Amino acid sequence: MPHDIEPRLLRAFEAVAEDLHFTRAAAGLHVAQQALSRDIRRLEREVGSQLFVRSTRSVSLTADGERLLPYARRVLAAYDELGGAWARDERPLVVDVGAPVGTAHHVLEEARTAAPDVEFVARFHSGLTGAAAAILGGRLDVSSGRVAGLDPAVLDQLEHRPVRFERMAVLLREDHPLAALDEVPLDALAGETLYAGAGNPATAEWTDLAVRLFAGRGIEVAAPFPEIEGAEEFVRFVRRRRWSVLASTEFIAVPGMELRPIVEPVPLSPISLVWRKGLRHKGFEVLGRTIDGLVERHGWLDLPADGWLPGADRSLMLDGR
Repeated sequence: MPHDIEPRLLRAFEAVAEDLHFTRAAAGLHVAQQALSRDIRRLEREVGSQLFVRSTRSVSLTADGERLLPYARRVLAAYDELGGAWARDERPLVVDVGAPVGTAHHVLEEARTAAPDVEFVARFHSGLTGAAAAILGGRLDVSSGRVAGLDPAVLDQLEHRPVRFERMAVLLREDHPLAALDEVPLDALAGETLYAGAGNPATAEWTDLAVRLFAGRGIEVAAPFPEIEGAEEFVRFVRRRRWSVLASTEFIAVPGMELRPIVEPVPLSPISLVWRKGLRHKGFEVLGRTIDGLVERHGWLDLPADGWLPGADRSLMLDGR
């Protein structure tokens, strides 16, 4: 095993290992697929092992690839930490906000207002599971979401702090009987099937939260469906399939559908800020101060008396305050 492997080769390997798809990995790294494939072949020559099994339909890690992955992540994290320490304000801070509504969007907009001289670049990942992989891969600096739904091995490589308990809601067709209510009791959803991102690996933490909320209540999670990318595609599929959707009370507008808060109990979506260990950047400090102000002004971390939250989420959120 050579001691001087270029970080670029390890970053290429990590990107393919996370996506198990050369085209998507190349797009995420902003390189041509041919260049990415060359880097993988060069890395395989340098380590003396095949790292991926490729076919026309799939890509998978070999045993040596599985063995190399945690080492590659640690090396890249160290490089990123070093870069952050010595060039902390020379580049924009890349912040995942998920969608142009909700907690992360509010934080970013307030941070931009508070520090107009700091450059924040917004990204729109559909879930924290996918965003966490991008943070570890160096393609994102910061994201937000439910940390209790992450793989513990992934969470152990990140830092996080509680931000908000978002109230959950249900998105219903305007002709749905429950859409006539101002608030929908959770038990009234018995017999319903709700879309909660099943089939999208990037939002696995959200699907897991839905499964926990629906357990024993006669509410079903919609069958796995291929990942839906972008708000426009989401609106089109939801309307076409006449889905009801598990959502938060701050959600994108969908024509012909109504958003209703869920009550009795009030289910909560726990939101934390998540970043890679060792991150140092003036913009990151601005985000922290912005969150402090929003939590104080709006009571974002106040738990309602009738709030519902899984035990693991409660522990992580309360211990991190």
